[in-house]
Amino acid sequence: MRTILVPFRDDDTARAAVTTACAVARKFSSHIEGLFIQTPPLVYASEGIAIGGYVTQLADEEKRRADEAQTCFRELMTAESVNVEESEPGGAGAHASWRQVDGLSEQIVGEYGRLFDLIAIGRETKGSSPDWSVMCESALFDSGRLVLLAPPQPTQEIGRRVGILWNGSTETARTIAMAMPFLLAAEEVMVLCVDGVSVPGPTGEQVARSLDRHGINVSISVTELGGRSQGEAVLEDAHDSGADLLLKGAYAHSRLRQMIFGGPTRQILSAAELPVLLAH
Repeated sequence: MRTILVPFRDDDTARAAVTTACAVARKFSSHIEGLFIQTPPLVYASEGIAIGGYVTQLADEEKRRADEAQTCFRELMTAESVNVEESEPGGAGAHASWRQVDGLSEQIVGEYGRLFDLIAIGRETKGSSPDWSVMCESALFDSGRLVLLAPPQPTQEIGRRVGILWNGSTETARTIAMAMPFLLAAEEVMVLCVDGVSVPGPTGEQVARSLDRHGINVSISVTELGGRSQGEAVLEDAHDSGADLLLKGAYAHSRLRQMIFGGPTRQILSAAELPVLLAH
């Protein structure tokens, strides 16, 4: 996990992502890149409006936001004792840089994110920007990389006790493979299974044996829904186990169905109080 991308627009959601990214960077001596995507103004012609001046005003406002975001990012890095470097990073320890590009977040995050080991995004809250879902799903579906969902509360330590929500799916298997650096560095890994909630695939016991062959200290826990939704069961069991990081495959069921009716991925995206690693 040597390279981490943090889309940043100076709000509480992005600040949470920075804090969690710094915890990962200290663990793996990673490089964090803060990315501000400057959105071009959308202008619709209308009689009586001075289009040229209006566009200039919008562009100036977006540049102001970019400058404020960069200042905030640097202040957060200073508070986390992470150096922001102007040139190509080098040396040991966590370090960071800043980049500003023009374009649409739903396109750039998914495409540019393919260069990084990890994309850190703050978990959705009431204060999240309107395009949060678009950006998050672009990272999940278009980057081919791990997405680290950061909780609203600051995270200083991550990955000591890792929980894996295992449901037999391809998506979760891919998440485990991509997150292997976290699993190898963990003191304990717990395979968490919800009885009766799975797709055709290997059992939790088989996953535990496979991880054991890597020298990972692994245990398995099987619980019942007990009147809870799958998302509630997962988050409650992860909390009870003392996990400080949860691994989950994203959208094992129909993405459209989950968006309309809800589902474990949607619930975790909106309610997780611990960092979650997701891949699709």
